[in-house]
Amino acid sequence: MTAIETIGVASIIVSGLTIAIGSIGPAIGEAWALSRALSAIAQQPDEANTITRTLFVGLAMVESTAIYCFVISIILIFSNPFWDYVTR
Repeated sequence: MTAIETIGVASIIVSGLTIAIGSIGPAIGEAWALSRALSAIAQQPDEANTITRTLFVGLAMVESTAIYCFVISIILIFSNPFWDYVTR
């Protein structure tokens, strides 16, 4: 296996692991936050607007982790910075 093939295989494996591991954490965190928010709304229905607004801000912050992992995997697959070192 040449150096180019090795970097290609490693890039695909690492990008797959990045997406797999990087999406499990946010999915669990979002589910946990949603269940807590629904519980809080059930206990205090008058504060539903405040809880919902805070929930959406928190979910956006949690989801940004998965988006960062997606961006890293796309960079590894399509514009890998290590290709330049091998092709010289």
